Amino acid sequence: MSRCRFVRGSINTSFYINTIRKRKAKVNTAEVRRLTFEPSAGLTNVTLADLDERSLIDACIAGVPGAFDLVVERHRRPVYQLCYRFVGNHEDASDLLQDVFLRAYRGLRNFRGQSSLSTWLYRIGVNVCLNRVTAKRAETEPIEERHFVDLRTESPSELLLKQERDARVRAAIARLPPKQRATLILRTYHELSHQEIADVLGSSVGAVKANFFHALGNLRKLLVEGG
Repeated sequence: MSRCRFVRGSINTSFYINTIRKRKAKVNTAEVRRLTFEPSAGLTNVTLADLDERSLIDACIAGVPGAFDLVVERHRRPVYQLCYRFVGNHEDASDLLQDVFLRAYRGLRNFRGQSSLSTWLYRIGVNVCLNRVTAKRAETEPIEERHFVDLRTESPSELLLKQERDARVRAAIARLPPKQRATLILRTYHELSHQEIADVLGSSVGAVKANFFHALGNLRKLLVEGG
């Protein structure tokens, strides 16, 4: 079975073993065997692709070769985008992505299916990102300067959708309070509903709506001040 090499959004499966060893975690033989995805006479990638979400998770827990690879393949892009929009640079986002899937692998047995797998992964991602930004102020990568629209005639939502890669927007988002930043990213970029965001953040729908409203207002002020 081929192994995917993960660069800016892909994961090298051997990373998990090396990381676990570096952290001196207690790993039994069965876990290491699952992480290396040794061939077996069980399910194949072809049949794995036909499994529903719950069955795929059960396959991961049972150590079926390739099962967790498929989880990563399906969800790595949106999780990476979440991390990148939180920290504003690719190096930190890649590190956070690895941490998210490592935690997800270790925590799959505790996944109860009360939310979708993507919501659960977003929850892990937000927690990992919040921990990072409280310890290290996010830095943005410089990009070529572009022409900016008149912020007084463009709403923050429209501006985000049109210029999401713009350095000024990323820098402004990085200055928002953590909960506002998370709400704005999940709502605007990932198009989650208020209820889904509430599930990710462990808050009420009302709190999500308030955070989003304040995030848009604060973002507008930051962009105007910086313009």
